[in-house]
Amino acid sequence: MEITKDIKYIGVNDHEVDLFEGMYDVPNGMAYNSYVILDEKVAVIDTVDANFGELWLSNLERELNGRNPDYLVVQHMEPDHSANVSVFTERYPDTKIVASAKAFVMMGQFFANEFKDKQVVVSDGDKLSLGSHELNFVTAPMVHWPEVIMTYDSKDKALFSADGFGKFGALDVEDPEGWACEARRYYFGIVGKYGAQVQAVLKKAAGLDIQMILPLHGPILTENLGYYLDIYNTWSSYGVESEGVCVAYTSVYGHTKEAALKLADKLKKAGCPKVAVTDLARDDWAEAVEDAFRYGKLVLATTTYNGDIFPTMSEFISHLVERNYQNRLIGIIENGSWAPVAAKAIKNRFEKSKNITFTETTVTIKSALNAESIAQLDLLAKELL
Repeated sequence: MEITKDIKYIGVNDHEVDLFEGMYDVPNGMAYNSYVILDEKVAVIDTVDANFGELWLSNLERELNGRNPDYLVVQHMEPDHSANVSVFTERYPDTKIVASAKAFVMMGQFFANEFKDKQVVVSDGDKLSLGSHELNFVTAPMVHWPEVIMTYDSKDKALFSADGFGKFGALDVEDPEGWACEARRYYFGIVGKYGAQVQAVLKKAAGLDIQMILPLHGPILTENLGYYLDIYNTWSSYGVESEGVCVAYTSVYGHTKEAALKLADKLKKAGCPKVAVTDLARDDWAEAVEDAFRYGKLVLATTTYNGDIFPTMSEFISHLVERNYQNRLIGIIENGSWAPVAAKAIKNRFEKSKNITFTETTVTIKSALNAESIAQLDLLAKELL
């Protein structure tokens, strides 16, 4: 696939993977993107997952048309992008490897070889001329690994963004929900903890004339780039993307579920722009994390379990806290037949989180809803609105 006259796409689509990184459901597969720049000198940008090495090399050879690459730029050492570095060097032994110092250390860990005779170590602001194309390197530590670099091609004004601006889904599958849905789930699942580091890279990117963004997952972005940069700024600053409420619940015998659904119904009838309801025991937890970060308000409805929180709710809160959940309003619905303590336990979990506010109303159910707890639901709905 031709991206520009000199930049070609040589990546692959994976329809065999069921869980990306062993935990994220990817019903539309996954793309592992790789690129080659053909100039006086030739630079390959990243490799692909180990299962697709031969296909990738075939794609590369087709575009090389008999030429040999001068450089392999390794932006990110996660194995879905770097697994074929060693295979590549066997096929092209004279090619130099361009990477950060930390990336070469990781190559020693993955391949028992730091390729010392091939190393071109780059850091922030370093440049590499291919002829008419000049590559400018931008360090991006902890977006989302410490060794990451991004690469800006000043001729075609293209930013090779490593895992930044990535998205779940293979490129040969049309996504009816558009870019943002699976890009958001990808961002908050994989990169979300590192908002400050993403902010630092966005500040560096602001000084570049970017006309296209070429990530290692998902589609190449060539139009309306302001939208993508703005939404990444919102996500990485933990801002509110959309007005609405995420209601996440766990339920043993259905009473807590009933309360959560009643609240959701009250919010919808009162005109809440969006109410996203998630059963944490059955629905995709990563979708629930995505919704919790997308909207400015969150309701956690759960039973007291072994003197604590129901396990799937506890895990969900852990996912939020470890991703630096902040700047949100949280309401609580707790249930307990003899000693309800879920609300207290939930508040304790968010003790170290920044700018978390809890609603004044906590709904407490003792076994099943009654007139008192339904009245509390009404108060909670009014607060959330």
